[in-house]
Amino acid sequence: MSRIGKRPVTVPSGVTATVEGQTVRMKGPKGQLQFVVHDDVDVKFENGAVKVAPRVETNRAQALYGTARAQIANLVAGVTKGFEKKLEITGVGYRAALQGKNLQLELGYSHDVVYAIPEGIAITVPKPTEIVIVGNDSQRVGQVAAEIRSYRPPEPYKGKGVKYSDEFIFRKEGKKK
Repeated sequence: MSRIGKRPVTVPSGVTATVEGQTVRMKGPKGQLQFVVHDDVDVKFENGAVKVAPRVETNRAQALYGTARAQIANLVAGVTKGFEKKLEITGVGYRAALQGKNLQLELGYSHDVVYAIPEGIAITVPKPTEIVIVGNDSQRVGQVAAEIRSYRPPEPYKGKGVKYSDEFIFRKEGKKK
């Protein structure tokens, strides 16, 4: 049995939760989110908390109900606090700037990379070498951060590129003569 799945997700005040069939909807100060739970997982809203349980005793149901509980907890966190990812740019001449609804990245290519910011995501550039991505959906914030990082992933010899702020780049030693 999943230890995470056993615990109910408490819904704080200021957040409204509805469960209709397999769809869980949360509405709070940061917006509205929904998640469709797999058919092998039973979901109920009672006493101000959302509870999940496996419908059948199969390995698949056991694996999915802990994941469903974590997704529902992310919905609650998203509509109350939101999620944030920070990226750091390292390299001579590498920088980022906002231009309206686009993020312009200078990453050492012959051209600037222009990234269109999707709806529901806010990107700020406090410094030319720092990007902050904010939104209420954990998956979308992580996906946007991964897409921006993929334009120039950090390389192990000089450490140049776009990396997460908490990421450690294992440095390699170069060639020896």
